[in-house]
Amino acid sequence: MKIETNIKNGPIVGILGWEKKSNDTLAQLESIPGNIAHPDTFNFPVIYKEVPGACYQTVIVKPANHILEEMIKTAKSMEKEGVRAIMGNCGFNALFQQELAEAVNVPLFTSSLLLVPLAYRFFGANQKIGIITADSPYLTKKHLRAVGITDDIPICIGGLERTDEFAKIRSDSNAALDLAKFKTQVLQVVEDLLRKHSPVGAIILECTDLPPFAAMIRRSTGLPVFDIVTLAHMVYEAIAGNRWPRLPYDESVCHAGCKREYNA
Repeated sequence: MKIETNIKNGPIVGILGWEKKSNDTLAQLESIPGNIAHPDTFNFPVIYKEVPGACYQTVIVKPANHILEEMIKTAKSMEKEGVRAIMGNCGFNALFQQELAEAVNVPLFTSSLLLVPLAYRFFGANQKIGIITADSPYLTKKHLRAVGITDDIPICIGGLERTDEFAKIRSDSNAALDLAKFKTQVLQVVEDLLRKHSPVGAIILECTDLPPFAAMIRRSTGLPVFDIVTLAHMVYEAIAGNRWPRLPYDESVCHAGCKREYNA
């Protein structure tokens, strides 16, 4: 599935997606702007390619080596097509970060969990980094270590698995999502985490279905909130950003006052 955008140029970022099935239980969340599978989420062109066999069971519950092999094949095919960066569609892909990054020659980021070590450095050592995940029982130390989250980084984890709405749509593809109730329950998970693990300096949304609710969490908590969409935009700026296209590249041309002298 190619995600169409308003930009006519070729795709800049490729997304390693799950295989679409008729009983896709979380498809309702993809219809919300901010979800990485929604066409209005990014203001740059992306392409979404399904990885054969990739699904909740093979990525989250029982990570499978043959799925990693399929991800590598898909990533290589997107690189050949000219994609300049590749991302994962599920934060649990963190487990495969090293193998996937080594398989291609473009930046590859599997998970917003890559931002945890960076966010930790923003604060003093006493500040924890809160992680909101889809299924906390399945988020293991192997996932954390694979993206550089070591024991010296204080983290706390809250999971959506016990919320009524998420549990309902995860297990029943015919169940209707009550969006208002889901938003309330997401916020409750965050508030419970902050109450139990204060002080928390920042929140990382591991689940790629949660970016649509990042602004709500920021407003409610007053904390910085990072997710896969903020990471994707950061990478895009690094590889293709052109914020000041009229700025002259001649170093001899400089606005008044911008030249600085430094003492040796």
